[in-house]
Amino acid sequence: MIRFLQFLSLFATLPALSFAVPLLAPIPTSAQTSNTQAPQTTFPDVPSNYWARPFIQRLAQRNILTGYPDGTYRPERTMQREELAAVIRKAFNEPPVRQIESGSVYKDVEQGYWAEPPIESAIEQGFMSGDGKGYFRPNQPVTKAQAITILNRGLDLSSAVASTGTTSTRRTARRKPVFAPIAITCLMQSVLIPRAEAAPSTVAPKATNQTAQPKLSASPIVSNYYVDANRIPQNAVDDVAAATLQNIVVNHPNPKVLEPNKAATRAEIAALVHQALVSQGRLEPLAANAPANQYIVRVR
Repeated sequence: MIRFLQFLSLFATLPALSFAVPLLAPIPTSAQTSNTQAPQTTFPDVPSNYWARPFIQRLAQRNILTGYPDGTYRPERTMQREELAAVIRKAFNEPPVRQIESGSVYKDVEQGYWAEPPIESAIEQGFMSGDGKGYFRPNQPVTKAQAITILNRGLDLSSAVASTGTTSTRRTARRKPVFAPIAITCLMQSVLIPRAEAAPSTVAPKATNQTAQPKLSASPIVSNYYVDANRIPQNAVDDVAAATLQNIVVNHPNPKVLEPNKAATRAEIAALVHQALVSQGRLEPLAANAPANQYIVRVR
């Protein structure tokens, strides 16, 4: 009889154990489940009256910018080169102008490092480059002038600006020819040549009295728009001028003060990338009555 009662007692505890087992299983962390969640578009440290909120919010909606695991964005924190590479990878999809094995070709970028793919992408698309000594300097803060230069050269915006001769070769100069095997080339000629010969019949002839628009000199552009133009590094003058003409530059609190050598904050990078996307027609401009408009350097 005693053994029978012990058996009944053990049998009665089984349902309770079945409920307890799930409680003992590991609970997924927020980082583990973040990939399935919708992008975070608002941040507690970016209030509604924060000057860069529209830029940050719009890019966050497109998952171009993300916050930290604690839910903050930290807009006043400076942005490092590896972080900018990650933003560029999400924001732009430019055709490659070069090819590298991987981001780990640089001595200070380990294979498997989280920023290895973004660095590879930013290099191949012509936005960024190493220091010429085999290093990428992923943890180095990006200055305002450097950020503008990176965007300008990656998007090739300098066609309307006369070079001062101090800027390094542009995207078009860096493009390497693509070589195909002779057999493939011969096969392609039979397809490409007839198309090329037929093209003029479908294109209206250009007017003979049209003349090329004269390029604007970079130095007067930056001098006219920035009170601290003399602080812009010489190798960035063309880039800043080109970005200015495209309404990409955003300066807070005074649009006339560029602060080119100051480390750019996450808020400033958000504003620059936003305006670069607008200039490319990939993003709608801010509403005309948006307070943030007053910080965009307007040329036209």
